[in-house]
Amino acid sequence: MDLTLTPELEAFRDEVRGFLAAHASEHENGAPKDPRAWQRTLIQHGYAARTIPKAYGGFGAEPDILKGRIIAEEFIAAGAPRGMAGQGISMLVPTLLEVGSEEQKTRWIPPTLNGEIIWCQGYSEPGAGSDLANLQTKAVEDGEDFVISGSKIWTSTAAQAQMMFCLVRTEPEKPKHEGISYLLFPMDTPGIEVRPLKTMTGQAEFNEVFFTDVRVPKTSVVGGRGRGWFVANATLKHERGMLGDPNATEARLKDLIRVMTTETVDGQRIIDNPIFRDRLMQLQARVLSMKFNGLRTLTDETAGLARMVVKLQGCELNHQLAALAIDALANWASSTTMVRTCGPRAAGSGTTCSTSA
Repeated sequence: MDLTLTPELEAFRDEVRGFLAAHASEHENGAPKDPRAWQRTLIQHGYAARTIPKAYGGFGAEPDILKGRIIAEEFIAAGAPRGMAGQGISMLVPTLLEVGSEEQKTRWIPPTLNGEIIWCQGYSEPGAGSDLANLQTKAVEDGEDFVISGSKIWTSTAAQAQMMFCLVRTEPEKPKHEGISYLLFPMDTPGIEVRPLKTMTGQAEFNEVFFTDVRVPKTSVVGGRGRGWFVANATLKHERGMLGDPNATEARLKDLIRVMTTETVDGQRIIDNPIFRDRLMQLQARVLSMKFNGLRTLTDETAGLARMVVKLQGCELNHQLAALAIDALANWASSTTMVRTCGPRAAGSGTTCSTSA
């Protein structure tokens, strides 16, 4: 694709910069002061939900890769927060746009975009994690309803969510990849119990969810009964894109560069340490590669396949950025909060300190 910016695109960049300058007081330290109000403002101006039709609460613009890139670059440069993301906005909304009914799109997309509904994903089970198609949570037909029994695990935001998109087995006699349906239902439906799962941090970032005779209308099925595996993979495609978002990674890189150029150890900026600087330059090159690969996949007919790799690359790269930040700041903290002389280990990972007199 041609990355040359036309006068029209340069004018669009000026428009984005003007918006950010005018609304700078609405966010602080990279976070909006009022997240829902900020989300509404972004949608109104086309900086969130840009290509989602107005009929479903979006801005309604035609897809334009370069305008999307300009928006990302200017928001990163200004340290401004982007629109809301998460399981509802980033995963369910595009799934409904792809395979949902008109009633489901009209009912669920607008409040989800506006941050009025938090969603959780009911996929993994104690016996069906990596082998998702082996899920056993069942939904038995009873009149106009399904009656759901079973459990899910590792369910992020289940304790906070108002809604769940969930995979259940509606035809147990069929092969495991068939007979699965994708349902939407409220988390306050009778028979649902959420039990938080504490991690080593002491926080409950995940949950177990138990279903005991939970009644859900048949109209809650997305994409057709027995087509849950197909719909679930559409959702996972968008999850991979969310977790491998090059814009979020570029923003992390910018924050890391800011810290390394402002904090000092023994009068020397962290970035002037040759080992840390070399690691930063290597990561910067990878972030740029990820950024331009993101542009390529947007124009590639095989983008759905490419996203599988993008998720892996993005997670690994974010981990390495965080590792450099920890190593660099450990070096800084040791020099400023303890009576020690510190320097990087030969391998450039962590610090080596000795107590000074």
